[in-house]
Parts: sequence; structure tokens; C-alpha cells
Amino acid sequence: MLKNKDKLIFVYNTDSSVFSQVSDAVKKILTPSKYECNLCMVTYGAISMKDEWRKFLYALPFEKEFLHRDEFQKQYPELESIKLPTIFISQNNTLNPLVSADEINMQKNIDGLKNIINGKIKSI
Repeated sequence: MLKNKDKLIFVYNTDSSVFSQVSDAVKKILTPSKYECNLCMVTYGAISMKDEWRKFLYALPFEKEFLHRDEFQKQYPELESIKLPTIFISQNNTLNPLVSADEINMQKNIDGLKNIINGKIKSI
């Protein structure tokens, strides 16, 4: 059963440095097929979060946290072997994958990602 303190943690397969962010924006435009973070590709334009995704996130009954790969590895070194991008759920101070990298990487658009997230949440 979901509780108010449950949290979704979205972990991107990119690093947080300014160089990485600029490089990622360029890659998304010039060589999208080689871009390594489908969570970013589906939910962000070249620079900012897509409005449809922002509205979806706002409607979810969870606290949300967004981490880049380097930030996640620093906070959760015991989980560094998990393939990214991944969406985790934190319940009762326990972090578990909610949507795996393979599931995220199969999504072609926001609707597909929203459907898989909603399906996973309903099964909790």
C-alpha cells in the first residue's frame, strides 16, 4: 500500500557536470540514436522537461527526486551495478527498482513511459 512518504527516484544515465549537460544536449540533437539515456530522450527536449511529462509527474502521489548517474552512485554506492536509467521507489527507507533500464529503453514516447509507470504503481 502506498504511503505519503513513498518517493520515486528517477536516475538518468548521464552525469551532472555542466560539460556533460551541454554534451548531452548536442548529442540529442545531432546523434539521437547514440544517446545513452532514453529517460532523458523521451521526457526532455534539448534543454528542458517536456510539459506533458511535468504535468504527469505533478499528478503522481509521490515525492520525487531526480538524480544523475554520478549523484546516484555517490548516494547509493551499493547500487552502482544497476543498469541506468532506472526509476526507483523508496518505501520505508528501502530503495527498489520500479521501472528497469530495459523497460525504459523500450519506450518510444511519453505515453509509453506513463503507461508502464502507472501499471507498476497499480501493482504495488
